[in-house]
Amino acid sequence: MTVRPFLPYSDRRLHIPAESVEAVTETVRMIWDDMIDTMEAMPGVGLAAPQIGIMLRLAVVDASDKRGQAVRMANPEVLHASVQFRSHEEASPNLPGVSAPISRPRAVTVRFLNDAGEVEVRDFVGLWATSVQHQIDHLDGRVYVDHLSPLRRKMLVAKSAKLARR
Repeated sequence: MTVRPFLPYSDRRLHIPAESVEAVTETVRMIWDDMIDTMEAMPGVGLAAPQIGIMLRLAVVDASDKRGQAVRMANPEVLHASVQFRSHEEASPNLPGVSAPISRPRAVTVRFLNDAGEVEVRDFVGLWATSVQHQIDHLDGRVYVDHLSPLRRKMLVAKSAKLARR
């Protein structure tokens, strides 16, 4: 298992949709293992494959208190979203040094292929729901700053670039 490097925000791959996963194979499982190692090294509560340059619809999420509870998802899609929203300070290793409060549905029901290759439908609430939605955004070629006004997004991207040059 390996900790993988993150793509910089300017990398075009972060801004295009990832490809669907046809089946959960041993290769997919190895990618998930690397993604979990990479997520834990951040540390973070989720990671999408495009963040490390793998253009497949794969994500891992672990918002548990103890850790070690990562949910592995292929082709996740939101089936239902709560009408109640919650705001959470979001960040991304692809845009280091900056963050912004993002408002998202408080709970979501998501369908995905699990690590056994079976279709699973699961409800996520709170930080779990925020992280799942954040990862699905990455799979769709969007970064959390895309939820901000163009001016705010430009300011955060410039600030991150400035911090990276130091």
